[in-house]
Amino acid sequence: MTNRYLLIIRNEENFAEKKTISFNYARVILLLTLAFVITLGLSVYLVTVVLDQWLDPRYVMMQSNRQLVDLTLKIDSLEHEVAEKDRYVANIQRIIGGDVEALQLMGDDRPSTEMSSADAALGESIHPIDSQFRAEFEQQEVGVLSYKTSGSGEFKELFLFTPIEGIVTDGFNPKRDHYGVDIVAKENEPVKCATDGVVIFSSWTLDGGYVIGVQHRGNLISVYKHNSELLKNVGNFVSGGEIIAIIGNTGELTSGPHLHFELWHNGNPVNPEEYVAL
Repeated sequence: MTNRYLLIIRNEENFAEKKTISFNYARVILLLTLAFVITLGLSVYLVTVVLDQWLDPRYVMMQSNRQLVDLTLKIDSLEHEVAEKDRYVANIQRIIGGDVEALQLMGDDRPSTEMSSADAALGESIHPIDSQFRAEFEQQEVGVLSYKTSGSGEFKELFLFTPIEGIVTDGFNPKRDHYGVDIVAKENEPVKCATDGVVIFSSWTLDGGYVIGVQHRGNLISVYKHNSELLKNVGNFVSGGEIIAIIGNTGELTSGPHLHFELWHNGNPVNPEEYVAL
């Protein structure tokens, strides 16, 4: 094993030496063993990583299971998101439709049984005179809506465009369920968006005719009713001053061509004349 040998390579024609290699059997065995280990490691890597999808019959099943788990998680997230958006859109439709009684459920996620038990427990500890005052207060038409016009700081910083040039014929009066202002203008006059936002409602309603609603930053929503034509769809981004509809006389609650313009902040109506130059 330790005897040294000399391998001489000669030219066949003139026997000139081209190369000589000195070796022994121990070095040859070591080199062969090292080459075998390297080849074995490379083969294992190829079989288990690179060629796994062709050589391992379980590969397809494992990949399918992983994709199934990922899709299940995505579906759960989408179901939750769709439910939240449906609830949000339903609340917006109540605002646009002027359903004051339905708005009493907005912002209160407690089940009815929990509310009933809480009210019952509260009623047991209230003096009869207080209970009478509470009953009279709850019978008022104002309900849960607050008509304060002091907006948040972010709301005050918004610059609101005039939706249409015209004459205000009916002002903001929540006591008779008139949550906006009526503006009379020329026929086929374009209606402009008050400020940047996203269209959240663009459809026909029985009372308001063709109605379009836009969600702005600062929890502000602007509503435009009685249009003859809507130029934007739900999901469209609109800029302040951009044309979104054409003035009209659609819907049951109208007596002539005009625009009914509303502003809602945090779910409560505010007087548009205090924020927009009409």
